[in-house]
Amino acid sequence: MTRITQRSVTAAFHGLAATWRFEIRGGSHLARVSGSPFVFALWHHTLLPLLWWHRHRGITLLVSRHRDGELVARAAAGIGYGLARGSSTRGGVSGYRELLRALASGSVVAVTPDGPAGPTGIVKPGAVRAAHRAGVPVLPVAARADRVWRLRSWDRLTIPQPFARIVVEYGRPVPPHADTSAACVLLGRALDALLPVRSSEAA
Repeated sequence: MTRITQRSVTAAFHGLAATWRFEIRGGSHLARVSGSPFVFALWHHTLLPLLWWHRHRGITLLVSRHRDGELVARAAAGIGYGLARGSSTRGGVSGYRELLRALASGSVVAVTPDGPAGPTGIVKPGAVRAAHRAGVPVLPVAARADRVWRLRSWDRLTIPQPFARIVVEYGRPVPPHADTSAACVLLGRALDALLPVRSSEAA
């Protein structure tokens, strides 16, 4: 993707996102962990509205080194995110280390545990391992809009339409857990419990 195209896509995202209207639920869970480092966890298909809602808060976002990740990285950097580059499949070790460094420095980090290429809705271990190593909780967060476009991507990425009403819900923090497999199950259940998809939305 050329630099001109990247700038155009970023500008279009900013213009669209500025029309969205947000409702927040579970703010008490966010308040419980605010003021100290923690890990935000969100399903990959909900990335765009949550990226916009949490802009300019000094959060470090784990972004893959895939081609699609470069566009997300540029958009995120332009609205106040720090970046940790890597994933479970490409640059995974370096991404994990950058997350640990960010947490050690007092930063909040954000991870899509089913990214960068799925399977969708399955938690991979990197985020919970980093949380355990750093001794910090994982905060599940979800978003759902009343009208969206869905891309034909592996995760059916959702793009809220202009003036969409978006509900953002925070779940109960998942404490650091030495058993990685158990922590992945707990986190997956916590994410699925937030704003569950109605049957009419699954198509």
